[in-house]
Amino acid sequence: MLDWFQTLTPDSLGEISRYYADEARFKDPFNDVRGVAAIEAVFRHMFKTVDEPRFTVLHALRDGDQAFITWDFDFAYSGRRVNIHGGSHLRFDADGKVMLHRDYWDAAEELFEKIPLLGLPIAWMRRKLRVPA
Repeated sequence: MLDWFQTLTPDSLGEISRYYADEARFKDPFNDVRGVAAIEAVFRHMFKTVDEPRFTVLHALRDGDQAFITWDFDFAYSGRRVNIHGGSHLRFDADGKVMLHRDYWDAAEELFEKIPLLGLPIAWMRRKLRVPA
């Protein structure tokens, strides 16, 4: 499955049901969907909105029916390269298919701070809330 993520293309999305249970849930900072078709739609939307998306798995830990992976998500948007660092909690059913895929990443730090109009107030807020050095 990790190889599938790291080589994901619009064409390979057709293999999603090999890895996800029919009623699987996917949640990230922007989406909360159930079912293989809805999860596939999230990934298809990714391919439509960003250029050259690629996941690189950095670490993977598995314990019974659960796994946690850390990853980098690299893509281009409006001619700029973007890197998002995050992690995914995966839970598997009895057949070894993903029944829960929960992504954890800081949308403010990894994405919003890099947008000029949003970045300034977020950076200001971080400075105000940070413990003094």
